[in-house]
Amino acid sequence: MDDHDPGPMHKGIQEVAEMLGVTQRALRFYEDNGLISPQRVSGTRIYSRRDMGRMQLILRGKRLGFSIREIREFLDLYDRDPTQHDQISHLLTRVREKIVDLKAQQVALEKTIGELIQIEAEAAEQLSKGGA
Repeated sequence: MDDHDPGPMHKGIQEVAEMLGVTQRALRFYEDNGLISPQRVSGTRIYSRRDMGRMQLILRGKRLGFSIREIREFLDLYDRDPTQHDQISHLLTRVREKIVDLKAQQVALEKTIGELIQIEAEAAEQLSKGGA
């Protein structure tokens, strides 16, 4: 089926927002940033299967912590390379970088949590002794 065929797979902004669990404002944001390109019919945005697929990729990328710029790179590669070889290779590189970053953040968080637990214990001990 053609992406621009106004068949049953084309949906309005409210329906798409509800299906994806996002706001209409979020859909307009991604459109304004060139990540999706819904058709306009009498001023109404109409979303195709392609737009829905791109939105699912965008939302997954956001959940995984990728920036709008990084998501745009993935989508651009997807559009240029029907074999998806370049996209997968680029994705693999970015995912490995993200794993390294997240592990570093995890170490920092564990250290911070440990310090906070120690402060909590010291403060509770002070209070139990009646000191302030």
